[in-house]
Amino acid sequence: MNLDQETLRKIVTTDLTETLIKVGLIAFLAYVCVRVFAPFSNLVILGVILAISIYPLYQGLVRRMGGKRGLSATVLVLALLLLLGVPMVILGSSFASQISEVHQQFEKGSFTVPAPSPKVAEWPLVGERLHTAWSEAANNLPAYLEKNAEIIRGYTRKALAMAANAAGAVLMFLAAIVVAGILMVYAEAGSRTVERILIRLTSPTEGPSLLKLSVATVRSVATGVVGVAFIQALLLGMGFLLAGIPAAGVFAAITMLLGILQLPALIISLPAIGYLWWAEDGSSTGMKVVFTIYFLIAGMADNVLKPLLLGRGVDAPMLVILIGAIGGMVTGGILGLFVGAVLLAVAYKLFMEWVDSRSLDTVVPAAPAEPIDTDTAH
Repeated sequence: MNLDQETLRKIVTTDLTETLIKVGLIAFLAYVCVRVFAPFSNLVILGVILAISIYPLYQGLVRRMGGKRGLSATVLVLALLLLLGVPMVILGSSFASQISEVHQQFEKGSFTVPAPSPKVAEWPLVGERLHTAWSEAANNLPAYLEKNAEIIRGYTRKALAMAANAAGAVLMFLAAIVVAGILMVYAEAGSRTVERILIRLTSPTEGPSLLKLSVATVRSVATGVVGVAFIQALLLGMGFLLAGIPAAGVFAAITMLLGILQLPALIISLPAIGYLWWAEDGSSTGMKVVFTIYFLIAGMADNVLKPLLLGRGVDAPMLVILIGAIGGMVTGGILGLFVGAVLLAVAYKLFMEWVDSRSLDTVVPAAPAEPIDTDTAH
């Protein structure tokens, strides 16, 4: 059937208009869904990460409790809230109060560094140099603060904002544990749904493999890197609080950051031991010995936790994890430190999987060698 140009133009115009309307409606629907989901995105993402990380522990608990998934999830969530939530609340409040106190002292102009005790100079190897540097800092700090007041004020405001977000981050983490418990109960149905989505986006063979890759990456990074640093920070932070070491919450946060950077926590625990024996706070020698042993064990706990939690290792390069952790902390605070490392590692693994699969598809097989005609050769 032959169509004139006018009729053909009307058909094309009608199809184009309908297509644009459909695309516009889909874009509007996607925009509305994103706006509705945005306030809960951090909570859901963190809940999914926690659910994937502790799911093997949940499966073992389900087997022990006779297959009761709901009861197992409830017990596990309550245990995590007790073991992790209580120390997080204590250290979080300590961190916020200490940062706020420093900011107030700087605003009032009363921030000072106390002069070192003469006993510091008697410490072996570093005592004399440390005493000299400490004394110079104590003597010259007021002039330095006055000279760089505006710059330092900007940093203290950022630190104060981070401290203000500490309470919200702790509550978010506790809520994410509850969300993780709910997700684990429906993990099988959720896994099938995600697998169907990935199959629809890729292929029946690539979809399941991408799901397994994502789960393995999340579990290895969240438990083997961030999880180890988090547990070690809680152990040392609670020890600092019980031992009466100043700025325990701040040192706990620094310990977690050092753990993600793959630096030993002894960098924090050894100076804490030195302060413990130097400070004249009336503590008995027996208590100092107990805390010294505890700080040494907690400072080296990563040597036991990493093989226990890391499994077969983290395939993502450590540089990717570090960038994700630091970038996440800058953009999302303390929780961003956790989520950023995991998400960037997953994105890297998925991208490299796509690169490798496309590279294999484009490899051109070598042409077979042509047989030699012996008759013509002679």
